[in-house]
Amino acid sequence: QVQLVESGGGLVQPGGSLRLSCAASGNIFSINVMGWYRQAPGKQRELVAGITSVGTTKYEDSVKGRFTISRDNAKNTVWLQMNSLKPEDTAVYYCFLSDGKSDYWGQGTQVTVSS
Repeated sequence: QVQLVESGGGLVQPGGSLRLSCAASGNIFSINVMGWYRQAPGKQRELVAGITSVGTTKYEDSVKGRFTISRDNAKNTVWLQMNSLKPEDTAVYYCFLSDGKSDYWGQGTQVTVSS
């Protein structure tokens, strides 16, 4: 079993920055994908960014150039640096880990972008 613990959400003004962290523990297969989904009220959950264990990244179009995902394999930790935040980035952000056999999810952290 794998557990994911997120931190770093909060309230920020438009144009501001936040950094989300997600630490994984448990029986983690070394080859995996970690990343973040988000879900805004009344909308479907969408992939924000993902990163493989060898560092290949993928971003949702609306966050390209503003968000940066990174990871430390030794610490089983992934970060999402979010800059130039917009009100439409407001959502609950969920960390995930996929090892090809199972998908694991964090509890979610609220990000609110508002003046």
